[in-house]
Amino acid sequence: MAANLIITFLLLFTLTTAKSPSTPSFNIINFGAKPDGQTDSAAPFLAAWSKACSAPTPATIFVPPGTYFFSGAEFSGPCKNAKMQIFAEGADFVAASGYDGAGETWITFREVEGLSIYGGTFDGRGEALWDCKMAGGSCPTGATSLSIINCNKTLLSGITSLNSQLFHVSIYRSTAVTLRSTTISAPGNSPNTDGIHIQLSSSVIVDGAIIRTGDDCISIKDGVSDVDIAGVDCGPGHGISIGSLGRDPLRGGGVRNVTVRSVMLTGTQNGVRIKTWAKENNGGVVEGVRFEDAVMNGVSNPIIVDQNYCPEKKGCPKQSSGIKIRGVSFKNIRGTSATKVAVKLDCSVSNPCSGIGLDDIDLIYEDKKMAAQSFCRNARGSVSGYVIPPSCL
Repeated sequence: MAANLIITFLLLFTLTTAKSPSTPSFNIINFGAKPDGQTDSAAPFLAAWSKACSAPTPATIFVPPGTYFFSGAEFSGPCKNAKMQIFAEGADFVAASGYDGAGETWITFREVEGLSIYGGTFDGRGEALWDCKMAGGSCPTGATSLSIINCNKTLLSGITSLNSQLFHVSIYRSTAVTLRSTTISAPGNSPNTDGIHIQLSSSVIVDGAIIRTGDDCISIKDGVSDVDIAGVDCGPGHGISIGSLGRDPLRGGGVRNVTVRSVMLTGTQNGVRIKTWAKENNGGVVEGVRFEDAVMNGVSNPIIVDQNYCPEKKGCPKQSSGIKIRGVSFKNIRGTSATKVAVKLDCSVSNPCSGIGLDDIDLIYEDKKMAAQSFCRNARGSVSGYVIPPSCL
């Protein structure tokens, strides 16, 4: 009898001590949020964030399906735990319809480690600001819809961003950021609505995205390294761009180790592009870049390297880019060009491009009366495989 009691006690003790503590969960409805599309839910969301962020164990914020008016907020860390989760599948966040009082950001996460956001549609309602800009009025710059700043180990999964006033998603001074199954949409004539903007950040993954914008689908600025972009469907927009770089002195030294693969671009201004300003004193480097397995459908500049960028010939005429471009490869890129120059490598006279590789390129001009052409200036590199239009390297 005593032995049985001892065994029972030990079993109960084992089960009790083995049970893991439950993850605290905070529903924004319990903090006063209303999914009516009119009541401002910023304060309730911040209250839920404060509770979750101060929890000593991994915490979850739950946003039930519905439409939430959201005036804007910054969710700041560091948090007491390194695993913050936000579940927002079926939830729509809408910004104010005008732009009076618009700041630089709408929704910001700053200095958070281990943040994961699942689902959610973010509508920046930028139409009024776009109209102002296109009419040449005196307008604010506009707000980026979703900003990740000084964060580490961030996952954005299944989010949708619509009609941002400015950039849709900005990754700034952050490491280990993954965007998975992302949808971004704005009209092709909406100004400055970059899809995903990356700057001063490292170890960034974009895994599957549909991006329709009025500017770059993905823009990579200075101080970026170790980026992998795959499975992107881009267009309309300005393409997938490194740059522009060199308008001002680079803060992060340049761009290194970027791979863009398995992408499709349709009706875009550019396909895969590297662009630097023609300014001598603003140096840096772009190296270790690979563009692979890309399909171009009626793209105006399918492959373009432009080191002589000087819009309106102001501030940089007769200068040469101080940024070095080396070790850039273009492999298995095929499809149609909307202009006769399908491959343009226009490099700096003082810093010629070196180590450019063209491998298995098949680009034809949509106007079948003429063959597609290549243009090279101050570009050095090698060619392998089947290359159409014929290389000018």
